[in-house]
Amino acid sequence: MSVQNGDTIRVHYIGELTDGTRFDSSEGRDPLQFTVGSGMVVPGFDAAVLGMEIGETKSVTILPADAYGEKTDEMTVDIPRAEFGEDFTANPGEQLMIQLGDGNQIPVTITKIDENTVTLDANHPLAGKTLVFTITLAEICPAEPDA
Repeated sequence: MSVQNGDTIRVHYIGELTDGTRFDSSEGRDPLQFTVGSGMVVPGFDAAVLGMEIGETKSVTILPADAYGEKTDEMTVDIPRAEFGEDFTANPGEQLMIQLGDGNQIPVTITKIDENTVTLDANHPLAGKTLVFTITLAEICPAEPDA
C-alpha cells in the first residue's frame, strides 16, 4: 500500500536548509498528520510523499517555487515609527503580528528601525530558500466511513 493523493498520512520529518541548518523537525513529537494534496503542506512536500510506503524514508530537496516562494520586495513596507506608540521597544529580527484591513493577522519580521521608520517584512521566513526534508512515512490512516 503506497500513498495516493487524498490519503491522510502521518510522517516524521526533519527540515533543513541546504547548509545543514535545521529549521523544523518532528523529533520528540507525534508525527505530522495531513491529507495529501489538500494544501496543508507546501506543494513539494505533498509531491514527495506520493508513492511512499509505510516505514520508507526518503530525502527530498524542494526549490523555493514548490516551498514558500521567492522573497519579494513588495512584501516589505516602511511604517512611521509614531504609529507604534511612544513605548515601542523592539529590535530588528523580532516578529510581530499585524492586523490587516480585512481583520486577518499575519506575522511580520522587523528588519530595520530608525528614528522615523520601522521596516516590516511579511515574506515567510523560509521564502527564497531551498529546503531539504528527510521524510519517514509512519502511517496511512484508514479512510473515514461516509456519514
